[in-house]
Amino acid sequence: MRKIRIFSHISLDGVIAPENDDRAYANGGWTVPYRSPAGASAVAEQQGTRFDLLLGRRTYDLWAGYWPKAPSSPIADGLNAATKYVATHRPESLEWGPVTDLGSDILEGIRRIRSNDGPDLIVWGSTTLTAELFEHGLVDEVFLHVYPVLLGRGKRFFSDRVHPRELAFVGAKPMPSGVLINTYRYVGPLESPR
Repeated sequence: MRKIRIFSHISLDGVIAPENDDRAYANGGWTVPYRSPAGASAVAEQQGTRFDLLLGRRTYDLWAGYWPKAPSSPIADGLNAATKYVATHRPESLEWGPVTDLGSDILEGIRRIRSNDGPDLIVWGSTTLTAELFEHGLVDEVFLHVYPVLLGRGKRFFSDRVHPRELAFVGAKPMPSGVLINTYRYVGPLESPR
């Protein structure tokens, strides 16, 4: 069975970096000062050399406009080579491949793909999809790249509709830039204290 691994760049107060660090966002570009060769190396190491992507349509469209034209690097090469499984109602317009849509029943499509042999499935961005994955217990690992900034406003990593869940802390890796990469393993629904 394939693992589903969630990756996200977030502020200390839980605001995620917009896909491709959109400069139109009020505080767009907040991750840029913290980028470093060590951080890029850590991302490439965490993703591994062989993986597929599980993406929402908005993230797919933004990335399709950027990554195919990006200079060659371990991250760009891995993302471009990965099979992209996309939650979409417009499968005919998917061009950045290799790509396939998840079908009309997205959760069933994810379960089918996950049960097959193949590389791990990585989710970047795609907060709506991430919430669904947590809700249905389809997450195995979470990698949060936490930046030493407070933004106050913005899209949150977890929406209010996510039910309480428990994650087990696996480890942390500090970057020289101040970013802390935390790794968690999904446990399940949060149990009420007795």
